[in-house]
Amino acid sequence: MNRVALLRGINVGPSSRIAMADLRELFAAEGCTSVQTLLQSGNVIYSGDANSEQLERAVLARFGYASRVLVLTAQEFREVAEANPLTGDDPSKLVITFIEGVPAGLTVPTVEPPELFELTDRALYQWCPDGLLKSRVPPKFWRELGPRATSRNLRTVDRMLALLDA
Repeated sequence: MNRVALLRGINVGPSSRIAMADLRELFAAEGCTSVQTLLQSGNVIYSGDANSEQLERAVLARFGYASRVLVLTAQEFREVAEANPLTGDDPSKLVITFIEGVPAGLTVPTVEPPELFELTDRALYQWCPDGLLKSRVPPKFWRELGPRATSRNLRTVDRMLALLDA
């Protein structure tokens, strides 16, 4: 079965550098086949049964970096992408944050237009016309989403879908 692994925080700073060839080797060593990566930000498509916890342990053991890994089936990834209720003219400013689930007691902040977001049980969809770095969503909210919450812009999500369809 095809799966998608989204690694959090890969290659965003000097202490989290992982070459994608090395990441593919790690997945193969964990019993995964047909391993493909996209970009340098920890987007992996593979066949196999490797789960989040297994891959997190392997990344830590091999690279010394504690990256959180969210694993979805190809179908789950596709469903989250297709459920996107927001539109915008720039796919780099439309962001999907994939989550394991909505934590109990999560306080959902209110944002002012033109920024928009909608939270579902599997994702937070966000339109950031001024860019993600200028989002008015408070940092506390992101921490409350949980350690495996990880964001990808729509351009990246669409490229992942194309790889799944190839």
